[in-house]
Amino acid sequence: MRAFVAIDLADEIRAALAREQSRLQTACGRDRDLRWTRPEGLHLTLKFLGAVENERVASVMAALRALERFDPFKVEVEGFGFFPDARRPRVLWVGVEAPPALSELAARVETALEGLGFAREGRPFKPHLTLARFERPHAAPALTSAIEHSPGSFGAFEVSEFFLFESRRRPGGAEYFKLARFPASPSAPERLS
Repeated sequence: MRAFVAIDLADEIRAALAREQSRLQTACGRDRDLRWTRPEGLHLTLKFLGAVENERVASVMAALRALERFDPFKVEVEGFGFFPDARRPRVLWVGVEAPPALSELAARVETALEGLGFAREGRPFKPHLTLARFERPHAAPALTSAIEHSPGSFGAFEVSEFFLFESRRRPGGAEYFKLARFPASPSAPERLS
């Protein structure tokens, strides 16, 4: 299975981003090179695992369960950007402003899973939410112009848990399923499926 570790979004943030995606899609017209992320699939990735053999899932869950618990913290969803840049973008993202606690949590997840053989990410952790991917990198002036008229913030929410997700490829795009929940408090994690 394909898997990743991520923070789910608050419903009101997801709804605000869905409205913004719709507005941006309208502004862009029929740019066939843009693939928009489905709003229900938006999440804040802490660690992408890729293909994980079914027999290793229990070890992944155990490693995540063993992490030192964290105090809940607030993040704000605001601002836009492109990876690698606006001239030849591959990804359109919305930024996440957060205290150091978010990067610390991502680093702890990274270290715990490295012990199971998952390679460390080569780039520094940059919290973001992927709104769209470009099939073929190219400048998108209509999109860039529409972003200039976007609201500054899409809201804030408290992070009090994270999840192990499974990603299943479907004809209409990937679908994500929560496999286990890891709360901030020391209560036992909950297996979801």
